[in-house]
Amino acid sequence: MRKRNLASALLAGALITGLAELSAWQGPAPKSTETVARPRKKANPDAPDEKPPEEKQKVESVFKKKADGELPVGLPTFRSDVSTVQVDVSVLDKNGRFIPNIPRGNFRVLEDGVPQPISGYTLGEAPMTVCMVIEFSNLFQQYWSNGWYETLQASYGFLETLKPDDYVAIVAYDLRPEILSDFSTDKRKAQEAMQRLRIAAYSESNLYDALTDTAERMSEIEGRKAIVLIASGMDTFSKLTFDQTRKKIQQAGVPIYGIGIMQAMREFYDARGMMGSIQRLDFLQADNQMRTFAKESGGQSFFPRFFGEFPNIYRDIHQALRNQYALTYQSTNLAKDGKFRKITVQLVNPATNEPLRIVDEKGKPMKYSVVAKNGYNAPREVE
Repeated sequence: MRKRNLASALLAGALITGLAELSAWQGPAPKSTETVARPRKKANPDAPDEKPPEEKQKVESVFKKKADGELPVGLPTFRSDVSTVQVDVSVLDKNGRFIPNIPRGNFRVLEDGVPQPISGYTLGEAPMTVCMVIEFSNLFQQYWSNGWYETLQASYGFLETLKPDDYVAIVAYDLRPEILSDFSTDKRKAQEAMQRLRIAAYSESNLYDALTDTAERMSEIEGRKAIVLIASGMDTFSKLTFDQTRKKIQQAGVPIYGIGIMQAMREFYDARGMMGSIQRLDFLQADNQMRTFAKESGGQSFFPRFFGEFPNIYRDIHQALRNQYALTYQSTNLAKDGKFRKITVQLVNPATNEPLRIVDEKGKPMKYSVVAKNGYNAPREVE
């Protein structure tokens, strides 16, 4: 009996020890609450009433708009009833060249037929929009030939002279014109497009189709715009004729600046009897075509024989397209109706009030044209 009682006592002690260790492993028992969140403190009905916290008094701003819509007293008010208008003017001779050094007193600005007093006069530069039309065919631009090298030299050279604000597009043509890059101020896109001019695909050179297609696309572009044509002037298989091309170019109103290539190579072959009469006549006709297109569109044509002539050609093109007179006047029409107002810029002799007479180096009168915007929309009254 004693042995059984002792065994029972030892077994009970072991069970008690095991339960104590198990409860230690489970951790402390959590405290029970009425809700998941901490319960609010219960109000003591016997405690005296507590006063709510006092609200801070707000300070009114002196800039606060009053109910009647009036501004606070003492604030300055500004109002202008004068409209300042700036007009960019280009004066070009019959060849499209810019005429500089015209005095301020010879300009007259009319707004809806009413003369306006000119308050500002400066000679500045304006950005231009240029499309480079490049002949690139197996007719004269075979890989690593003289014509291939001169074409790329002229194209890359003109592209490097453009300023950051100028828009440029690249069009290459052989059998048909192809837009390599659209108008953009990012010159990297034009450089990437020029990388495609390595190996020509066709032996045709359709100058007429390429020129008319580009001129018609650019006819609706505003501002100073031009086509820089880098080509031999030859046309082999165009759908349009020479007369049809002339009419379309005149209607488009986009000046063409042509740069004829391979002039030195032609002289080299002709001097050594390596060029026949038919070939000589074809090249002369090509040069005449480029002169005609440039003259009738208001541009210029260049036929360099040496690579050293390219910088002067680029300078002449930039001078004709970029330079402008910036005229500023304050409109005498103070009505803020938002209507269109027509602007007319004239060159007059202030002494006689007659059109200004401009002469060349030989003293002969020159024909010139004044290029300026047609008008502007008047501002509206601010409500």
